[in-house]
Amino acid sequence: MVDRDRRAFLQRGVLAGAALASAPWRAAAEEIATLPFGNGERPLVAYPGKRPLLQMTSRPPQLETPFRVFDEGVITPNDAFFVRYHLADIPVAIDPERYRLEVKGHVKTPLALSLAEIRALPASEIVAVNQCSGNSRGFFAPRVAGGQLANGAMGNARWTGVPLRTVLDKAGLRRGAVQVAFDGLDGPVIPETPDFVKALTLDHARDGEVMLAYAMNGEDLPWLNGYPLRLVVPGYYGTYWVKHLSAITVLDKPFDGFWMTSAYRIPANSCACTEPGEAPKATVPIGRFTVRSFVTNLADGATLPAGETPLRGIAFDGGEGIAEVAVSTDDGRTWTRAELGEDLGRYSFRPWTLRVDLTPGAHAVRVRATNRAGQSQPLDPLWNPAGYLRNVVETVRVRAA
Repeated sequence: MVDRDRRAFLQRGVLAGAALASAPWRAAAEEIATLPFGNGERPLVAYPGKRPLLQMTSRPPQLETPFRVFDEGVITPNDAFFVRYHLADIPVAIDPERYRLEVKGHVKTPLALSLAEIRALPASEIVAVNQCSGNSRGFFAPRVAGGQLANGAMGNARWTGVPLRTVLDKAGLRRGAVQVAFDGLDGPVIPETPDFVKALTLDHARDGEVMLAYAMNGEDLPWLNGYPLRLVVPGYYGTYWVKHLSAITVLDKPFDGFWMTSAYRIPANSCACTEPGEAPKATVPIGRFTVRSFVTNLADGATLPAGETPLRGIAFDGGEGIAEVAVSTDDGRTWTRAELGEDLGRYSFRPWTLRVDLTPGAHAVRVRATNRAGQSQPLDPLWNPAGYLRNVVETVRVRAA
């Protein structure tokens, strides 16, 4: 049985690579979607292994999840999960028999692990949200540079793999190790572009939750989400979730690559914000998620029947866990506590529901989450030059008739 399962896994990898290699970079648009809150239009485009998603760019593919998907369930389907690359030379064929994960640097025993060796190690599982640092950037005012994402550059999945700590312990750490760097099989098109390499402190890398994931929602990783192995860093923005993982390097000094020292940095103050147009005086690398919540079953500008109306949505944060969700139907003058749904873990989306009575006329529906550490969401949006960390209380305007 084990040999048969392994052959099936390897065959799926070959077929997935062949499908992507033969696919055009620019696929035909299935339809045009109008984004909420006046954020423009975007084509819905299908790529191998994906249903039609909102296309930001075609080379490399940058694909955003249509927001209606988040009302389908608390787990985001693999074929609807967003796609984000930094470099255009992405792998379109990987031989799973020859694939090796290097573990090197400040270790006692350098390793070159095959997929079979990795999958033979004791496995773990976690439900965790992956969210792009620039999720919702398109709603910043004044506008900032970068991909003008709506709210769909996020997703929640059940990840299966090997704790990173297990592999680091297998290699053995030499005295003086301080950080761990991660590189994937994607690369720059021109030499002047820095390779995409990220790093974690040693303590974070060995916390037992950071994972080398080979499965997502009970299936092999989708190709465009990092097949055959990716880093999962629960509670942290997707910039750290390196795809197509190929090398782990233990370092005896902090990593000084571009994507840590220059990119993905936020203002070094308590709000991680500045006044619009102002550059921060100092910055630090982006880290954990802020608290967020959304209504998922109402579209901005919709007209609804007056009377009792069911509301539902999701909330999440960087790992404290959601303690409360409150909803207002009068633009924040009064608030009602919603009922929280199933708890799949402190890194997961937490569903919520509430029945409200909508009288005829206009309503501004607002939703605000609070986590177990007492952190909540600002009523007014904060601003920073990179368009990161948006977590303002969301408002959906509807009319009851």
